[in-house]
Amino acid sequence: MDKAAVGQMWDQIRQRYGIYLHLLELIPEERYHDHVVPDMRTPAELVTHVSGVCVRDVAVGVAKGEITADESVETEIAAGLPTKAEVIAYARSCWDEASAATAGLGEAEINAMVSTPWGMTFPGWVGLHLMRDELLHHRGQLYVYARVCGIAPPHIWHFDENEPAFRPSE
Repeated sequence: MDKAAVGQMWDQIRQRYGIYLHLLELIPEERYHDHVVPDMRTPAELVTHVSGVCVRDVAVGVAKGEITADESVETEIAAGLPTKAEVIAYARSCWDEASAATAGLGEAEINAMVSTPWGMTFPGWVGLHLMRDELLHHRGQLYVYARVCGIAPPHIWHFDENEPAFRPSE
């Protein structure tokens, strides 16, 4: 895979992340640390997983040639983010780190084999596909949370309603 194809993939991830951030804004403050759906992560825990592990850690890992995500600390990180504003700030910070790492990818990193803590090794571009899949999967969980909380989630394809940094490029 080449850098141009990765750039297109990253642009799609960027727009989907914008929908994700919009959704995070809609979840009520008082529900972020509740088990809104029994036996599932709290919304705050889900954000630490999606933004921290699935997006930031994968992007940085692809750039470095090794993903070193530690999912065992997600609950602890979420507990350290007591407010909705702090959870969303964490999601934004993780995005910024992932975006910076991805911007620096060359074809060597894109095609290099990347080791993971999950017992798999794959080319860097596969990590970006996994990131996209994980983002969509877990964003779906947040759509369920929103519905349980009585909130209508944003339409999944209305990228033009994203904040400016996450809208479609012109």
